[in-house]
Amino acid sequence: MFRLLHPTIVKLRATGRRPRARLVPLLVAAAGAGVAPVLFAACVRPVPPAVTSPVVVADPPFLVIAHRGASGYRPEHTLESYALAVAMGADYIEPDLVSTKDGVLVARHENEIGGTTDVAVKFPARRTTKVIDGDTVSGWFTEDFTLAELRTLRARERLPQLRSTAYDGQFLVPTFDEVLALADSLGRARGRVVGVYPETKHPSHFRAIGLPLEEPLLASLDRVGWNRADAPVFIQSFEVGNLRTLATRTRVRLIQLMAEGAPPDRARDASIPTYAELRTPAGLRALAAYVHGIGPEKGLVLPGAQADGATTLVRDAHAAGLKVHVWTIRAEPRFVGPRFSGDVQAEVRAFVEAGVDGVFTDQADVVRGVVPQ
Repeated sequence: MFRLLHPTIVKLRATGRRPRARLVPLLVAAAGAGVAPVLFAACVRPVPPAVTSPVVVADPPFLVIAHRGASGYRPEHTLESYALAVAMGADYIEPDLVSTKDGVLVARHENEIGGTTDVAVKFPARRTTKVIDGDTVSGWFTEDFTLAELRTLRARERLPQLRSTAYDGQFLVPTFDEVLALADSLGRARGRVVGVYPETKHPSHFRAIGLPLEEPLLASLDRVGWNRADAPVFIQSFEVGNLRTLATRTRVRLIQLMAEGAPPDRARDASIPTYAELRTPAGLRALAAYVHGIGPEKGLVLPGAQADGATTLVRDAHAAGLKVHVWTIRAEPRFVGPRFSGDVQAEVRAFVEAGVDGVFTDQADVVRGVVPQ
């Protein structure tokens, strides 16, 4: 079937050659239409990162950040999901980063991958129980597998009760280097910069087991010329300590994620503020010394219990010189704030009116319907 779309792609796969940027639109179209998704994956993967010229950031005034890619439509954290999100108008793609046993960064929402891959079928004996950031978790963990072993897995839909499972078993787990290469290729093909917005997941845990995330992350950015203040990159974390450390090692823009409670690394260092303390005007001013912005859970800006109105967080953050990117806009009614009665576009408009500088979303096309590119 795919031969009818473009014989050059078939030839490339047969010869093992990499597709050039001029073929990326065809690959994106194939992924977006659901045509031969396995062939799409084979064409773009594996791809070593190519060194690029330094890019000067020219972000739009309102960022659409693809939360785990187009995760409302494809299994999250796959190249196909990221590519579809860009086709839908996302400015940045967000890979959550965890480490393999052999120290390679891969894109998974958690290091426990039982819910997002077929690992339980292929490696049933590897199930184990660990304590991750104080929580006891049972399952299969990336740090127990080499990259070669993870390559035998295929991605699955994390929310099968709410979203299509039609693409289960088709897509691989990508490395961070492959995500960077994809962003660069998609940007060149579309004539605009496509940024990356990686999150370090459980960085204290990984450092404690001898698999730190920060050094390989920066090394990957170095290889593509994006370890720069003016590169289309944000690095985000729920922890405080690793952002403080990163601030001494890179000029890439950093984002402090926020929720209720306290940063995970506060359990190891009681001097680390709670999220409530970080959200005060004084806390935000302190953050501004080393981060570019904050990423609050959306209820911290528009509390769901209120009929209308916003907190002062956006105003206070802007007063401290910080950007505000909220998470997460999802189109399914159960995820929409209660004040919006299931109308996700009304929710997006409310965040625009609240003055946020961008949103993370599982459905970039929905946000683009409110905030044109």
